[in-house]
Order: sequence, then C-alpha cells, then structure tokens
Amino acid sequence: MRRQRYSTSMGDIVYWVSRSEESERPWLVFLPGLTADHRLFEKQTDYFAGKANLLVWDAPSHGESRPFALDWSLDDLARWLHDILEQEGIVRPILIGQSMGGYLAQAYLDLFPGEVAGFVSIDSCPLQRSYYSGWELAALRHTKLMYLSIPWKALVALGSSGTAASEYGRAVMREMMLDYEKREYCELAAHGYRVLADAVDANRPYRIDCPLLILCGEKDGAGSAKRYNRAWEKRVGSPVHWIEGAGHNSNCDKPDAVNALIKHYVLARYDGD
Repeated sequence: MRRQRYSTSMGDIVYWVSRSEESERPWLVFLPGLTADHRLFEKQTDYFAGKANLLVWDAPSHGESRPFALDWSLDDLARWLHDILEQEGIVRPILIGQSMGGYLAQAYLDLFPGEVAGFVSIDSCPLQRSYYSGWELAALRHTKLMYLSIPWKALVALGSSGTAASEYGRAVMREMMLDYEKREYCELAAHGYRVLADAVDANRPYRIDCPLLILCGEKDGAGSAKRYNRAWEKRVGSPVHWIEGAGHNSNCDKPDAVNALIKHYVLARYDGD
C-alpha cells in the first residue's frame, strides 16, 4: 500500500491506500479505534488486498499522525476523512470502523448523507443520544485522572488484556500502546472519550442511510458495548453478529470470522472467489 500524507493546520494525517486501484472493485475504508492505529487492521488489509481497493488511516493524534494538536472533534475527523477520500478520488466507500472508528463512521454518515455505500460496525455502538444515560456521558468526561493514576506497565497490561482475548490481539494492542508516552496516551484517551460524549450530547439524528453490518465480540467487556448492540439490533432491525471467543478487538481476535462476514455481506457481488 502507498503511504500518503494529508496536511491540516493542526498537523499531518498519514494514511495508506492501495497501490493500484481497480474501478470495478469497492473501496473499503478502515477506521481504527481510540489510541489504535492502522496495525489494528493488518489481518483485514492483508486478506482483502486484491479483492477490494483499500484505505486505512492513523487518525489525528494517533500512530504516525503525530504530532497533532489534541483539539479535534468527531466532526473534524469526519471532515478530514472526507477531504482525504476526495483527494484520492474515492466515491461510495464502505466504512469499516472499530470502536471509535464506528462512531466516526456515523458522524461521517450524518455530515455527508448519501455518499457511503456501506457501514460495518466492529465492536462499536450507536451514536444517538437516546441510547445513553446521563451518568454514562458524565463518566466519559472524567477519565484522565483515573488513567494517570495507574502505573504505565499496569495500564499497558490492562489495555491489551481488556481489549483482546487472543495473544495476537493483545500483542498488537500492546505494541500500539507502547508507541506512546504514558501522559500522551492518557491525554489522548481522555480527549477521545470527551469527544464521544460531546457527539452523543449533540443529539443529532445520526441516520444510517446505507446497509449496516454489526459485529461484536462475545467477550467484549468494553463499557456497555454488548448492551448497546442488543438495543441497536432491536431498534434498527440489523442483527448483531456475535464473534465467538472474541473481545473488543474482534477483528484481531478472530480475523477469519470477521473477514468472512465482511466478504459475505459487503463484497459478495464483487468477489468472484
């Protein structure tokens, strides 16, 4: 994949895109979760290479998209992503977002209706205000001191074991976490949670106007993800596909199962395999 750069007044955004684009193939745009980077999706980009056109980014303030001012909103991320897709000539993408990446995808859908061909939510949740209680949103705004109070070695262990059930998934998360200094990691995580609370509190429709595929690890212990996904399924009628034996990073824990579901639901009409 080609490593590309998009410049903003707050810093540069680094992303990777297919070296050669095939017009008959769909565009899959992979959006990693909070504090994660493009490495989160390596099992997906390896599998779908040659089956689809691909783009994956390090979100602002993440991975190689640093230094980057920690002063962005979810809408800012969506607008920068839109600019990048325009820069690459990408139309009708399929957005595949894990955790925070799924929230970003919903903000994108809200800001740019009719432009997305599909949305795959991996261990993410709905963004509408009606799903959340006031205390849950308040808790999201007050995480920084809690993170800072935990010794870095213990925080890395908790962050990797708490998000992944497989040794591979834990190793990838540990590797990504160790690219940060402790304070940088804590400030990024706290900012991301505040940004999420602000987006929910905006109380916008966040209507999903494209086919929706919901995936969630059976062992996902991140917040109330499983409860939110059950409520999401009931309200919108899109079934949750529970990934057996997977945690919050189910695409790392069970890549074969996740890849098969994405291929079946999103790529079947393009892929002749």
